[in-house]
Amino acid sequence: MRQPGYGRLNSALLPLAVAVLALRGGAVVAETRIVPAEPGKLTLTLTAAAPGDTLMLEPGRHDGPLVLDRPVTIDGRGHAEVIGNGEGSVITVAGRDITIRGLRISGSGSNHAPIDSGILIARGSERAVAEGNVLTGNLHGVTVHGGTDAIVRNNTIIGRRDRRLNDRGNGIYVWNAPGALIEGNNVRYGRDGIFANTSKRNTFRNNLFRDLRFAVHYMYTHDSEVIGNTSIGNHLGYAVMFSNKIRIIGNLSLRDRTHGIMLNYANSAEIRNNLVRGGTHEKCTFIYNAHKNMITGNRFEHCDIGIHFTAGSERNKLTGNGFIGNRHQVKYVGTRKVEWSDEGRGNYWSDHYAFDLDGDGLADSAFRPNDLMDHVLWSQPAAKLLLGSPAVQLIRWSQHAFPAILPGGVIDSHPRMSPPAIGVPETIAALERAARPDWLEGGGNVAVDPLASH
Repeated sequence: MRQPGYGRLNSALLPLAVAVLALRGGAVVAETRIVPAEPGKLTLTLTAAAPGDTLMLEPGRHDGPLVLDRPVTIDGRGHAEVIGNGEGSVITVAGRDITIRGLRISGSGSNHAPIDSGILIARGSERAVAEGNVLTGNLHGVTVHGGTDAIVRNNTIIGRRDRRLNDRGNGIYVWNAPGALIEGNNVRYGRDGIFANTSKRNTFRNNLFRDLRFAVHYMYTHDSEVIGNTSIGNHLGYAVMFSNKIRIIGNLSLRDRTHGIMLNYANSAEIRNNLVRGGTHEKCTFIYNAHKNMITGNRFEHCDIGIHFTAGSERNKLTGNGFIGNRHQVKYVGTRKVEWSDEGRGNYWSDHYAFDLDGDGLADSAFRPNDLMDHVLWSQPAAKLLLGSPAVQLIRWSQHAFPAILPGGVIDSHPRMSPPAIGVPETIAALERAARPDWLEGGGNVAVDPLASH
């Protein structure tokens, strides 16, 4: 016979019992599964895995390709390999909160149309993490193709060298991936270190790029930042094209081939505290039809041209920069006068021999980096044959003695007496000294047009 009040007590305890069962169920679901390196074992374990599970891969070979569609973590602890079958991507992320860590990944396909990659973070995925992996010989290393808030961190990516430079895949490819964070990666060979296209709110920081076409390549990407990266021995360092509100801060471009920093149809960017140097650069900086950019605190040294400024670029501010030991400090052809100082503070020019009698850190005389003969030589290259002639020397002396006859062009009314100091860590300086890119050694001499490349 049921005791009085038993049913009411049972009803009162029912929610507590459900909560306890739910907690126990959660503890059971979040499981760590050890996956032996045996054919087909990883796929079977993935099929049985519940959301929240961690798959610990034992050392050795595990077969791909894999498709991850639920929140799991795959951890190789630096000793496990996942090898594809030469078709498609090796690992595809197609869900939320998925982590891929500590794997050696190889064996992607070779087709650009589906973007064959070592890791493909696909559209619809959220908060994917790829960290501490080593990706070798894949067409693309890591691709974030429409996934949001992805993190690609501390990976080593070695690209392929069996194709022409422009036909290779990218180390990291970012397409329409808002919130992507790409940091601490070491990328070598392939086409571009990071290629960002049609995206926004991306952060690329503290990455190392070597032996590539472009270290960082932006196309139609906005409200993003490139901070603390290093480019060594690439054809071009940092290329920003058709993009707005990009912050390029504290980066290094060392021994790159053509340009350190290029702005092409880029507007409202902040270019600050970067170092471009080499002796191999054609141009430290190239500004082409780019407007309303702030370029400050940078150090441009030992290039053929310190800065090439062209195609109607307007309302840019240049102040606090150092132009040091460049064969031509500025290449600018125009009839308008362009002031390169801001609020009474200009730039440092290593070939401006001036005094600072009042000790305010600014030269007592203005500086014009170009004269009429420079304009003639840039528009008529054959005129170089006349450089040593008395007529040319007379023109240059006259312009120096009578500044009023100078044409329009760049003028710095308040030049600095000292350049900005930007240090290079010894580990990076050692890589710079040891750099032997193919194009520098006479091999792989691929023509790269930075204005046409994308």
